[in-house]
Amino acid sequence: MLFQLYGATAATQLLGWCLVFVGLILLNELGRTKFGGILVFFIIPAALTVLFIVAQVGKDSFASNWYLITHMNGWFHYAKLYAATIGCIGFIFLARKWTALGRAEWFKCWPFIIVGINILIAVVSDFESCIKGGLTGGWWVSNEGVFLYGGWWNLLNGIAGIINIVCMTGWFGVYSSKKGKLGKQDMLWPDMTWAFILAYDVWNFEYTYLNLPTHSWYCGLALLLAPTFAASFWNKGGWIQNRAFTLSIWCMFAQVVPFQLTKPFSVVPSLYKGAPQDGSAAGLMYEKAMELYNAGEKTGDAVNQAITDMGITADPKMQGIIAVAAVIVNVCVFAAIMKKACATKTNPYTKEIWKGTKDFEEAMAREENA
Repeated sequence: MLFQLYGATAATQLLGWCLVFVGLILLNELGRTKFGGILVFFIIPAALTVLFIVAQVGKDSFASNWYLITHMNGWFHYAKLYAATIGCIGFIFLARKWTALGRAEWFKCWPFIIVGINILIAVVSDFESCIKGGLTGGWWVSNEGVFLYGGWWNLLNGIAGIINIVCMTGWFGVYSSKKGKLGKQDMLWPDMTWAFILAYDVWNFEYTYLNLPTHSWYCGLALLLAPTFAASFWNKGGWIQNRAFTLSIWCMFAQVVPFQLTKPFSVVPSLYKGAPQDGSAAGLMYEKAMELYNAGEKTGDAVNQAITDMGITADPKMQGIIAVAAVIVNVCVFAAIMKKACATKTNPYTKEIWKGTKDFEEAMAREENA
């Protein structure tokens, strides 16, 4: 199994996954409306920014025990939250053609730029873990308070991420959808068909599985499947907008609510063989990991001894299998792109390459001027 879902907490762990999955879908639908988009991606982030500043000012006094200081104060969490939210704001401008920026032809490549940057951030994390763990595998402690087991699987997944970037085609083929009920309007990227979505989902799931393992039950499976589900059934061509919206929403929620580390709901992957099966593993490991990190013991004997003392041994089998799958899927999608580009004599980046396919035409049927 990919995750440890056993014992008395299995029902609450499954319930937690369903709550996150459904909640993300519903909030994504709210974000597609004009009022909802302004509320979720402008007003709430502004309010959270005030909260974050207050927390930083009081981190040595009244805010010292706040969750966002004790558990979520690493640079990565803030960078991911604001990068995702800035991406969403740009997508809303494109979808609704707000101001000259939203109507500018050159700005249509914004989705490619923001997605590419986010993928590169993840690739760097994978390479860092491979360096610290060693190719054959080794434990180290991240500044997020997680025991990570880096190895060749991180190297492979980092390579898969780089390939995934060049699998994004039709950079300027971005459109506005017709307005729907409740003022819903989407940014469409029709050339981002099911093939790319599959390649991205496999790669990104492995990224979370390797680098955010104690959160990956939610930020891996639920967070990836929610936008894919919406794009598959009713928001054709809007997958990248769905992905950005749900990612930003999750980052805001996870920054202030200790849901994924709470005992009834927390889930750890099969990597942590021998971990407690009562739902306490993620919390216990976090406390010990932060103790080691703050003491400057990020790798080496102290980290290995801490893992041993908790009765945990490494089982990276699934990490390796998924990393291989991520490379294979992304190579196959890239090969299909190159084959199509050669057959049609089309530049796959400046022009749309998947015209005529079912996914592409279904998305284009929703275009505002269609």
